[in-house]
Amino acid sequence: MDLAAVIVIVMVALSFDFTNGFHDAANAIATSVSTRALTPRAALAMAAVMNLIGAHLGTGVAKTVGSDIIDTPTGRGGLLIVFAALIGAIAWNLVTWRLGLPTSSSHALIGGLVGAALGASSGVKWNGLVDKVVIPMLLSPLIGFAIAYLLMVAILWLFRRSQPKATHRRFKIAQTASAAAMGLGHGLQDAQKTMGVIVLAMVTVGYQDGFDVPEWVIFSVAIAMAAGTYAGGWRIIRTLGRRIVHLDPPRGFAAEVTAASVLYATAFIWKAPISTTQTITAGVLGAGATRRFSAVRWGIARNILVAWALTLPGAGLVAAATYVIAHDLFRI
Repeated sequence: MDLAAVIVIVMVALSFDFTNGFHDAANAIATSVSTRALTPRAALAMAAVMNLIGAHLGTGVAKTVGSDIIDTPTGRGGLLIVFAALIGAIAWNLVTWRLGLPTSSSHALIGGLVGAALGASSGVKWNGLVDKVVIPMLLSPLIGFAIAYLLMVAILWLFRRSQPKATHRRFKIAQTASAAAMGLGHGLQDAQKTMGVIVLAMVTVGYQDGFDVPEWVIFSVAIAMAAGTYAGGWRIIRTLGRRIVHLDPPRGFAAEVTAASVLYATAFIWKAPISTTQTITAGVLGAGATRRFSAVRWGIARNILVAWALTLPGAGLVAAATYVIAHDLFRI
């Protein structure tokens, strides 16, 4: 019976991973598509391949998600918490995708874990949550905005005597590399969070002692995310690539390079599960603000900030309600 329950959890987790892929496809490709450096389908295909590769580059973030956020009881009670967390995260992804808002699938998943744990009166590791999630959540967009702004200022100064058409042509080519770097960073960061949840489920029923990630988990999560990315989330791509600020190739390059650098640093050095969505959005805002601050549609940016703030509690409430309903229904 536990094996069947684990299989269900794995399938639901891979479903979440698929929604993560199409919800966050904009992270990797919106800027390169909006500047016409890449065609939409070519950009999605490249992002899917880079997601697949990035998922195999590390498991530090997966271990953080699996072991440092919540305590789960052993047995079916723990599996029910994981199940409810995934439902909360999937529901939030679908709602925000429908609204075209680039919110964080990562924080939806973490909010789901915390909400389900609280609904079950289980333990939340508040120190780990603050150190590994809340502080990076607050700092990474600020750092991304500042670095993208400064990098774009440097680009404007370095190419101040170049012909605009020639400069744009060179940066369109460069954006192929920067978009690939974003796809790699998305796979590195976001795929690991689903891996961590699957491993957490296996640990709760004793199929695994530690939080090392098996190869079959890495491969299946990578495939699900790549498939979701290729499916594409066009509503969010339009918001991130066109509605916030008009980007030219140099600004798109600056935003992507900045976001990818922040993703790599947090994954490899701090092993913190940060939001790829927040990071690239901050990069877009920072690079776009060099044109002039009024060029940024701050009203849309404000709506995105509100959605970010609501992600953890929103997904958490759905997860808590799911746990309570399922607990009463199945008498677990």
